[in-house]
Amino acid sequence: MKTILITGGAGFIGSHVVRLFISKYPKYKIINLDNLTYAGNLENLRDIEKMPNYEFVKADIIEGVTVMEIFKSYHIDGVIHLAAESHVDRSISSPMEFIYTNIIGTVNLLNAARAAWKDSPENDKRFYHISTDEVYGSLGETGLFHETTAYDPRSPYSASKASSDHLVRAYFHTFGLPVVLSNCSNNYGPFQFPEKLIPLSINNIKHNNPIPIYGKGENVRDWLYVEDHASAIDLIYHRGITGETYNIGGNNEWQNINLIRLLCRIMDKKLEREPGTSERLITFVKDRAGHDLRYAIDSSKVRKELGWKPSLKFEEGLEKTVEWYLSNEEWLTNVTSGAYQKYYDEQYLKR
Repeated sequence: MKTILITGGAGFIGSHVVRLFISKYPKYKIINLDNLTYAGNLENLRDIEKMPNYEFVKADIIEGVTVMEIFKSYHIDGVIHLAAESHVDRSISSPMEFIYTNIIGTVNLLNAARAAWKDSPENDKRFYHISTDEVYGSLGETGLFHETTAYDPRSPYSASKASSDHLVRAYFHTFGLPVVLSNCSNNYGPFQFPEKLIPLSINNIKHNNPIPIYGKGENVRDWLYVEDHASAIDLIYHRGITGETYNIGGNNEWQNINLIRLLCRIMDKKLEREPGTSERLITFVKDRAGHDLRYAIDSSKVRKELGWKPSLKFEEGLEKTVEWYLSNEEWLTNVTSGAYQKYYDEQYLKR
């Protein structure tokens, strides 16, 4: 039985990866390490929290001694590193949190893995670092990000992720640590914290609140359904080549304003409102500092080498996402109020 440490496993993407690995690999012991900050929510994992091959550990990856102890106590065989501060707006207002978690936290994990695996054969262990397409900077109207695209981060968030990517590769080249990396485009789907564009807009439309759109809404993003990202992570962890990087994208570019208009039409239909009702909530606001114009991923490498491809068309995935949020009003209320965090802190302290 292998023991896999998934960091940030109570977060949006992490919870989907934990759920996939728990159900697909019953012979794996999955350790979910999460600090349960504002975006970490164990309610995301209620359906699997009692599974025999699952265990939750509340810890902060910036505590190096604690990370070392976790590796020793659980005899970790593999790491899937998702824990990160990830919201660009927060990185502008509070950059140091991103430096500590995304850079120092990653180095602590690398050091712990290096110490724990120093006498292990390379093919017996794996450190999988998950990053973002934002490290590549901004594209013009044409072109795609490739695995070989030069880094050009424009925000404290993307700069901190770029730093962590470089450190992971450095540990591979300098110390021979068996690593693999991936950089992914924007994710959407169930359990996403409602500060991000799609769940924020769904929540605002539901309550007839303004939908804030930066600038003129001309920024373009490539969108990927979160469960498709989880399936790519599964393939890369098990079949990716050590030392390699894989870009994961949906081949699905949308201008922000067109995405929100589509979302408004879906919401009007689901809420049985007059067509055009939700679109009247669109409100243009001052553009974000350093706002990248366009991201677009070339994911041909992971498609050709590992046979991965998205399972859902965007319209289908977006409608599925809307249905989930409308059917999980209690989850959304608890997340926006912070009540879930207080409850789980109390439960954890009772142990």
